[in-house]
Amino acid sequence: MKKIMFVCLGNICRSPMAEYIFKDMVRKLGVEDEFSISSTATSTEEVGHDMYTPAKRCLTQHGIRFGKHTARQFTLQDYNESDYIFIMEMHNYVGLCRIIQDDYDGKIYLLREYDKKCRKSKDIADPWYTGDFETAYSEIRSGCIGVLKHFGYNTSKL
Repeated sequence: MKKIMFVCLGNICRSPMAEYIFKDMVRKLGVEDEFSISSTATSTEEVGHDMYTPAKRCLTQHGIRFGKHTARQFTLQDYNESDYIFIMEMHNYVGLCRIIQDDYDGKIYLLREYDKKCRKSKDIADPWYTGDFETAYSEIRSGCIGVLKHFGYNTSKL
């Protein structure tokens, strides 16, 4: 089983969106039993809060199911238990290194590194600040498809 962790600053927008988008994709591919998927934050700012309402609205508009979400901060145990940690921007790497000191096992990747359509910044801008949840959704979706392709799955149904 591949243990996947998505990480952003507060765990109320991008990382939970990525979590639920990825869960939807593996469900559609019929391989959900091959993955454990979750999300966390680098900061404590939003710990205990639900997913941001505009993020929920965006997922709903795209037919993505989600459940009750409670933001939480990444821990060293999360690092040790994860196989792949996908961050939304390089600032998240700095935040993670404050928690774990170093990516000594080489588990941390920018999600957009897997987005073959990405020609500019590999960062996914934080829609909490930009208000552009649709662009965040599109970039996260493309990155998730790229990850699944990297793992060898046929993503033509997505």
